[in-house]
Amino acid sequence: MNWNQVEGNWEQFKGKLQEQWGKLTNDDLDVIKGNRKQLAGRLQERYGKAQDDVERDIDGWLSRH
Repeated sequence: MNWNQVEGNWEQFKGKLQEQWGKLTNDDLDVIKGNRKQLAGRLQERYGKAQDDVERDIDGWLSRH
């Protein structure tokens, strides 16, 4: 899967993202609106990880879905 599919089906993927990253709130997901950079920024804030680590996490999540 690629990120364009996530953007195009954002409402469907919001729940899957919350399952993976439980610290993301509904408000976070509303702000992200399918934007990968926004997701990465929110994950950095919530989990205190470096940008490279967050990008790897997102890539891993994409490859599993």
